[in-house]
Amino acid sequence: MVPEITPGPEVSAVRAIARQAAEARLELNLPNLITLARLLSVPLAIWLIVEAHYGVAFWVFVGAGVSDALDGYIAKRFDRRTRLGALLDPIADKALLAGVYITLGIAGQLPHWLVILVVLRDVLILGGFALIQATSAPQYLGPLFVSKVNTSVQIALVGFVLARLGLGIDEGTVTGVLILAAAVTTVLSGLSYLLRWGLILTRSEQAW
Repeated sequence: MVPEITPGPEVSAVRAIARQAAEARLELNLPNLITLARLLSVPLAIWLIVEAHYGVAFWVFVGAGVSDALDGYIAKRFDRRTRLGALLDPIADKALLAGVYITLGIAGQLPHWLVILVVLRDVLILGGFALIQATSAPQYLGPLFVSKVNTSVQIALVGFVLARLGLGIDEGTVTGVLILAAAVTTVLSGLSYLLRWGLILTRSEQAW
């Protein structure tokens, strides 16, 4: 009988790396590639706004929104949801919105105070999520309803501003109303997440 040879730590490490690489390749499916394309569109959208190509920037922004709906539909409809996709999707969404808001603020097309509110809310959400995962049992925390409303209003504001600048749409009082709605929902969303983090941390401390 040929004795069984136990692989050494170097061989085991190489096999683990190869296995992780194979899993990563498997996770790069169509929905994840669409999400990755949306993430890569962020610098393009920023450059277009900086160069005042607002019309093209509007269509890039619309395309990014369509891709967000498309990758989610494909992932759910054909069961292509992966850990990579769950990580990339919110990163791409946050990067696009934050990048466009900051750039429009620098260009003088959005009030600076609103841009600061939007960025601070995103930092609060990401920081709070990281804190919760580090100090309590890992758990899935879906977006709050007010957060979904806030995101929709933020998207509507950016889309309208780009359409007004690039397509010559009549402004009227729409921009002012959307700015007010974005500010109110951003504050409410941020406070709601602060309350959520506080309740979770309090329950975690009581468990100890």
